[in-house]
Amino acid sequence: MKTTSKFYLSLVIFSLVGQVAWVVENMYLNVFIYQMFGASAEAISTMVSASAIAATVTTLLIGALSDKLGKRKLFICGGYILWGISIWSFALIRMDVIGAMFPATVSAASVGVSAVIIMDCIMTFFGSSANDACFNAWLTDATPEAERGKAEGLNAMMPLIAILVVFGSFMSLDQSKAESWTVIFGTIGTVVTILGIAGFFLIEEAPVRTEENQNYFANIFFGFRPASIRRWPVLYLTLAIFAVFNISIQIFMPYLILYYSVSLGMADYVLIMAPAILLAAIFTAFYGKVYDRHGFTVAVWPSLGLLTGGYILLYLFTATVPVFLGSLLMMCGYLSGMAVFGAMVRDNTPANKTGMFQGLRICGQVLIPGVIGPAIGAAVLKNAPQILNSDGTYSFMPDANIFLASLVPIVILAVALIPLIRVLRKTVR
Repeated sequence: MKTTSKFYLSLVIFSLVGQVAWVVENMYLNVFIYQMFGASAEAISTMVSASAIAATVTTLLIGALSDKLGKRKLFICGGYILWGISIWSFALIRMDVIGAMFPATVSAASVGVSAVIIMDCIMTFFGSSANDACFNAWLTDATPEAERGKAEGLNAMMPLIAILVVFGSFMSLDQSKAESWTVIFGTIGTVVTILGIAGFFLIEEAPVRTEENQNYFANIFFGFRPASIRRWPVLYLTLAIFAVFNISIQIFMPYLILYYSVSLGMADYVLIMAPAILLAAIFTAFYGKVYDRHGFTVAVWPSLGLLTGGYILLYLFTATVPVFLGSLLMMCGYLSGMAVFGAMVRDNTPANKTGMFQGLRICGQVLIPGVIGPAIGAAVLKNAPQILNSDGTYSFMPDANIFLASLVPIVILAVALIPLIRVLRKTVR
């Protein structure tokens, strides 16, 4: 399929708004239950893990279904509409509402944390159906192989651009007040829903190459068969490496904003993050071309080096300038790494099984990292310093040890890549 300006417009808009919605799930809900209900690091880890499991199961089911039906557009647009509505629902999870619904003997904070975790899984079902399963399958179907690095560079820069958009838009709101969260969830939910409606006019359905007489239930588990692993070893090897990369990211990412705002006391941390995010996004947009020209075996190393440098600076320093430099290096390594691994996965995904393999991709990108990474982060922060809140409760303060812990998987990955890269060079460009 030949790419057009409309294709890239759809890529940018749906990827960006999708990532804006994922900011709610990956970062904003962490801040929400911390501020509103005094959630612990263990509660945050549980929420991230539950959502990762929901995302994986959803992507397996809906990805295979979209392959079976040969359609992506309906799932993308309908999913975005329902995704936006589910984001709206978080505005109803408030201490005053919970207090009115349950007797005084029940802890409103505990009920609030549980309600957020459950609603997060519901929201994830709609979001993963639309974005993880079908938008990503559509992107693989619609992007020519020669433009995979370019397209994935744009796609990979959106998570941090989304953070900048969300936190920049709402930085003036007092996040300790429930009314502020009503504005946040209402605004983001509305935008996501409107885009879902607009998608019926923007997205051009890409040809879905499928096999005839497919068994839907067999397709769900197709990617986990030993025969599939033997047939496409490079894909599985890449996903295994990608999982280790994302474990590193998930150790610190759920606690990053809390680290900036609570531990470092950066009230205007967005003003510090914004330049770093913009520079990292620009860097990644160009870095995708390195993959197109030189392939995975060359492009992966600078990404790991940048990420490592960022971790070291963030671990060693707390002053504004080195924190900015560390954040910049970390974001450049994170985004460029996502672009390189993402393009490698798309290049090695069987063309006639794009949808059913999205669930396998989510296992490496979301499930395994989403369960292991936050659990490591919570363990590292188990004895973190505590602060006294105005209501007499205590909250944990994330410390720089999360960056040291995040460095360990990258070191393991770099060592493992040395012999593995020899195998990859025999089978990929």
